[in-house]
Amino acid sequence: MSPACDLRVKGGKVAQIGPDLTPEPDEEIIEGHVNLLMPGLINGHFHSAVNHMKGRLPSLPLEVFMLYECPELEVLRPTPREAYLRTMLGCIEMLRSGTTSVQDDCFFVPAPEPEIIDAVAQAYTDSGMRARLALDQPELSELEKLPFLRDILPDDLRHELSVPTGAPASALLESYAHLIDTWHDTSDGRIKAAVSCSAPQRVSPDYFAQLDDLSIRNDLPFYAHMLETRLQRVFGEVCLSGRSLVRYTHDLGLLSDRMNVIHAIWVDDPDLDLLAASGASVAHNPNSNLRLGSGVMRWRAIQDRKIPVCLGVDEAIADDAINMWSVMKTAASLHTLSDWDYERWPQAVEVLNAATQGGGTAMREPGLGTMAIGAPADLILIDLKALPFVPLNNLPRQLVHCELGQSVRLTMVAGRVVTRNGRLQTVDEDAILAEASAVFAGKQNAMNLADKRVEKFLPYYREMYLRAGQYDLPVERRIDHLAR
Repeated sequence: MSPACDLRVKGGKVAQIGPDLTPEPDEEIIEGHVNLLMPGLINGHFHSAVNHMKGRLPSLPLEVFMLYECPELEVLRPTPREAYLRTMLGCIEMLRSGTTSVQDDCFFVPAPEPEIIDAVAQAYTDSGMRARLALDQPELSELEKLPFLRDILPDDLRHELSVPTGAPASALLESYAHLIDTWHDTSDGRIKAAVSCSAPQRVSPDYFAQLDDLSIRNDLPFYAHMLETRLQRVFGEVCLSGRSLVRYTHDLGLLSDRMNVIHAIWVDDPDLDLLAASGASVAHNPNSNLRLGSGVMRWRAIQDRKIPVCLGVDEAIADDAINMWSVMKTAASLHTLSDWDYERWPQAVEVLNAATQGGGTAMREPGLGTMAIGAPADLILIDLKALPFVPLNNLPRQLVHCELGQSVRLTMVAGRVVTRNGRLQTVDEDAILAEASAVFAGKQNAMNLADKRVEKFLPYYREMYLRAGQYDLPVERRIDHLAR
């Protein structure tokens, strides 16, 4: 920790750091009271569309979980106000606990609409957060995205799942045009776009390439879920002639330093070598990976190759709290099971870097997640007199292992104070929470109806999942195999 000093913000950026800076006449003075000023946390991977569903689902494997999480059903179509409120719920939770930036890989059920995109972006604008917003939309049918289903399903359900239910590529590109033209680089650069293919196996190579072109032309991060689950590794073996999704993306010429490879659990050494050579970032979501039983990412192997890592919550029903401190604690603890050599376990400073500077790298925002001169003034003030830091023995370890966001006293984004003492200064929290409580209580019947409509697929998805578990693979990323 640096000695006590002053920091000056101008134009939304860190302008000067030093002892006893002389205040200028028009400056607001914020007293730090010898507490810790540090970069705001960056939620490097998030799906805001289910912020209103926290605690709704049990722990399930991803492929079964997604049946209930985001079925493309008309009954689940939100109103613009619902989309605004659910996004704002996440903003409130993040800003209160010191998360200042987010990469929202937002999905839209049953498909993106301009007014819903606008509602999500407006919530981020109003809250004061820094956000990258992408449209996480698959393009292909379920039968094309998953292994074994074609052989498992009866004829009627096979036919039903052979037809794509979302928007076609042409409509999705029109939605991206709206997102970029309307919202990219607005609010003095605080709100920006990104692109997303959801996952390589969920889109056609042609649409995948068109998204990459969009990313190149606008210098946007590109989000792609890869090798999150064992079943996805099996998909490569069965459906891609033995190629992993990382190799498949590389073979298409689409693996680049703009790409955020989300999860990257079931990777092997050749996959990691490709990621390192490309400059891609890995978005690590340890709480979600545990909640869905996906597996344990290779933390040290990724760090050894100097692959940039950011940390993410994933979503409010695969973590159930939108809290980056919890994510850091899990990341620091989980990987003690990954390597017998304790000197290779995650260090607190590494984890803090992933939650700050690593997120800035993934967002393609120079200086974000640091306090360098010229960096965005996205800062938080931590009360060092709070219980997690009394007594103060080792600051990085206590930030990672002891703090859960309760000690954040001030949150600043782009030089603007957006929370003080746990309350947002930008919106009426009480009114938002009361309205959201009433609105989403009224959505329970629709969500229950959606659950009923997808239950007919459950036995066949379970069979697919069990087949994937029995498939012989050269890699293993779960600990249950130790008991076999």
